[in-house]
Amino acid sequence: MATVKISIMLKPALLDAQGRVVQNALKSLGYEEIESVRVGKNIEIQVPDAANLDAQVKEMCGKLLANPVIEDYKYEIVSAESAK
Repeated sequence: MATVKISIMLKPALLDAQGRVVQNALKSLGYEEIESVRVGKNIEIQVPDAANLDAQVKEMCGKLLANPVIEDYKYEIVSAESAK
């Protein structure tokens, strides 16, 4: 069994409105030193180990999990054997 950890963020050139709201809220709480905030999503998937797992993860991200037009993603595959 493997765990796939996927991190998805808006592309750097795009305005992150949710990040801006969080940044403003942090500043209103007294954290004036905050320069920027980007908000994304993390997804963990448990899957059986497979020879083509890397290709499957890329396909899942491209078809459903991330919007490749506006989002970048990165992932890490952690097999149960390497986690020991």
